[in-house]
Amino acid sequence: MSDLKLRRFLEQNQRLKEQLDMNRIPVSEASQSLIKFVTSTKDSLLPSLWGNAASDPFSKQSTGCCTIF
Repeated sequence: MSDLKLRRFLEQNQRLKEQLDMNRIPVSEASQSLIKFVTSTKDSLLPSLWGNAASDPFSKQSTGCCTIF
């Protein structure tokens, strides 16, 4: 049973070493990168936010007629 525990311990230690070697960036830098990406990348699912509501098939289209509920 102790061999199994030792093996698990060594595997966990190896995973922790791999995580320690990962490149890390500060949260402020990651936030700035995310903001830059979101503001510069056009989202085709939200065309009404980008000024072209006519191409948005889900926006309310005026048909010139009243709808009665």
